[in-house]
Amino acid sequence: MNTSGQVTQVVFACVRNGGRSVIARLLTEHYAQGRVVALSAGTRPGDEIHPEVASALGQLGLDTSRERPTLLTPEMIAASDLAITLGCGEQCPYVPGVVYRDWPVADPGGQDPATVLEIVADLDARARDLVRELAPDLDVPPSVLPPADTPT
Repeated sequence: MNTSGQVTQVVFACVRNGGRSVIARLLTEHYAQGRVVALSAGTRPGDEIHPEVASALGQLGLDTSRERPTLLTPEMIAASDLAITLGCGEQCPYVPGVVYRDWPVADPGGQDPATVLEIVADLDARARDLVRELAPDLDVPPSVLPPADTPT
């Protein structure tokens, strides 16, 4: 997407910034290997990352210990090449000139482990596709998820 040779910046936006946007950010940066900078923020950030999300990501080797819910600002969006919304809808600030996409993904907050893992799997596929789009010459690493026939 960014043809100037610079690193592309993506902001993932949801409401509480405790689940979907954090999952998407961590997966994107994991797969992009420095070729994409991913931010996450919320229109009404909560107090912490959802514990069920932290647990699921931790089991996949992704560390959430440095993640803190952050307020989404127009400046954050303006500094990004792409804004991906995950349930913030009309509450998400609009900045002219920034490309927006909506990923309709269920909220993992308060869900059971199997449901959280399904949401992570959905975002994993989307993040891998996004990295392939933004860095087409990059050999994207294998998924952090176990193969479908492997028990978790």
